[in-house]
Parts: sequence; C-alpha cells; structure tokens
Amino acid sequence: MILHTILFAAVSVEAVNNTAMLNLMRLTSPSLPIGAFAYSQGLEFACDQGWVHDEDRALDWIAGLLRNTQARLDVPVLARLFDAWHACQAGKVEYWSRYLLACRESRELRSEDLHLGKALLKLLADLGIRQAEEIMTQPYVTYATAFSLAAVQWQIAKPDACSGYLWAWCENQVNASIKLVPLGQTAGQRMISSLVNEIPNLVQTGLQMEDNDIGGTSIGLGIASANHETQYSRLFRS
Repeated sequence: MILHTILFAAVSVEAVNNTAMLNLMRLTSPSLPIGAFAYSQGLEFACDQGWVHDEDRALDWIAGLLRNTQARLDVPVLARLFDAWHACQAGKVEYWSRYLLACRESRELRSEDLHLGKALLKLLADLGIRQAEEIMTQPYVTYATAFSLAAVQWQIAKPDACSGYLWAWCENQVNASIKLVPLGQTAGQRMISSLVNEIPNLVQTGLQMEDNDIGGTSIGLGIASANHETQYSRLFRS
C-alpha cells in the first residue's frame, strides 16, 4: 500500500509537470491571439536607418537588448509579479506593474506593453481565470502582469516562466528581423541558436537581482522606438 501511494504521488507530480510544460508552450506560442507579432520594438527604424543591415548586426541588436533590458528589467520584475500573484498581494502586483511601465523609454513601448497585457488578460478571463477579469480595467496592466498571472494559475515554475518569457521575446524579434533586414529562415535559426544558449544564465541573473539593482538602459532602443512612432512607412505597429 505504501509503495502504491508513493508511485501514485510520483505519477501525479509528473502529470502536473507535463501539464505545466504544455501550458508554458501554449503561453509562449506565436499563435497566442494577443498580437505580439505586430510589434518590432524599434527594430524597424533601426533597419530603415541602416543600423541593422545583416544577420550579424541583427543578432548584435537583439542580444544586446536581451542582456541589457530583458534580463535586467523584465525578468526580475516578472519574478516579483509572479511572487505577488502567488501570495495574493494585489498592491505589489500594481506596484511592480507600474514600475515596469515607468521604465519603458517611449510612448510606443508603453502602448505595446499595455496592449499585450490587456489582450492576454482578456484571453485569460475568457478561459475562466477570475483574477484576470478583476483587473481588466486597471490602467497599469502590462504584458508581464498577465503573463505572470497565467504562469501562477497554470502552475508553471518561476524560472521556467522567465525562460519562456525571454524565449517568446527573442522569437518575435528574430521573426521581425527576418522580414525587415530581410533574412532567410536558416539565418533566423542560427540567431535563435545563439540566443537560446544565453537565456538560462540571463534568467539566473535576473532572478538574483536585488530591488535597487533592477533596471536596464538601452539608449538605442529608446531612440529607435520614439522615431518609429512617426516613421513614414511602417510594416509594424506603432
């Protein structure tokens, strides 16, 4: 009987882990209906100006933002939002969501964050997640706010959620560069291979950061995104 109980518990844990992994794949899928594919985060302006014009420059651009903004700002804030949702601390959810918005360097970046956050919240509410419906109308909801809520509700481990968040961002940026530079699909896969190798260490860096150390500065991103707001011809949304 004891052995049977242990085996049943082990199978149950494995089933939960498998379900969490599948839900993480669902959350990071490009087919998730929130419209992330419509944004380039300044990359379109960088290509238009010739800052990014080939595979190497595209990888430099994306990797630089991954290290200096995503790992040092988005990951630690996402981790704190995860903890706040897990502990049912609505005040901290609002605090860190507003903090993240305040760190966005252009109107375009803030608008993107708010749009993706509201779109993902609507989806989560439609899937029966009560907390999503409760904060739907709040002005501070970011993509990380909704992403962390989904991760907690779907029992995705915090490090895995952070890794998935970075993966989804990288994939979207690589897909944008394929269209804008333009590049071939094989070049895109080479870039993905390089970026994937960095994600585990960058997640650990982000998770270990103290509150006072959180923040990323990417001057080129701010300039590119602000100029993209009024760029004459655009493929991606502003």
